[in-house]
Amino acid sequence: MERLFRGILRFQKMHYRKEEEFFQKISKGQSPDVLFFSCSDSRVDPNLITQSKVGELFIVKNVGNIVPANTPLHKKTCTAAAIEFALLVLKVTDIVVCGHSDCGALKALYYDKKDFEDKPNLKEWLNTASEVKEEVLFQIKDLSYKKKIEMTEKRYLVKQIENLKTYPLVNEAIKAGKINIHGWYYDIGTGAVYTYNERRNVFEKIDHNEEEFMGISGGDPCEDVP
Repeated sequence: MERLFRGILRFQKMHYRKEEEFFQKISKGQSPDVLFFSCSDSRVDPNLITQSKVGELFIVKNVGNIVPANTPLHKKTCTAAAIEFALLVLKVTDIVVCGHSDCGALKALYYDKKDFEDKPNLKEWLNTASEVKEEVLFQIKDLSYKKKIEMTEKRYLVKQIENLKTYPLVNEAIKAGKINIHGWYYDIGTGAVYTYNERRNVFEKIDHNEEEFMGISGGDPCEDVP
């Protein structure tokens, strides 16, 4: 904790003083234009990855960056509340669901049942992704462990986009042209970010202008999604 305390003092003495006018401005309200779903993983920092300033992203973090489907079981989740606040109050124009490599939550899908004996809440939370594991195992044979996890991460990212569309508020906003949904996959080791091209069913590396990744054309393909 001492490291964190020292960090707070450095922030106040150095960063805040340089940007005091900016912080005074945002203290009066926020106006982000992106709702960003990300994983709780300590290595994933949406502001760092996108080089966004404080106040530009409305970030929702959870274990596995899971977006539950809008079912009676999940209606009163943090996800549903965040969607309502982001779309109705903040008026965001884009939603990003960002998965990442080496995701501990999705690796946990392949644990033995006995590994969850002391983790009942984690087990229940990950049940929302269990069907994706079965799809990967059924469709893709003879994968290495690393490749199997990567395919699970990417397939679940596509599933999360599908889940977002089960929320009437999101679905209506898409039909009205008020919102765009983006699926991103962040490779921690290389720093590369891949965006999901729904039309081609592939992840494409973001290394050109964003317009190229709106279903019109694509960059270098990453991997097909099973």
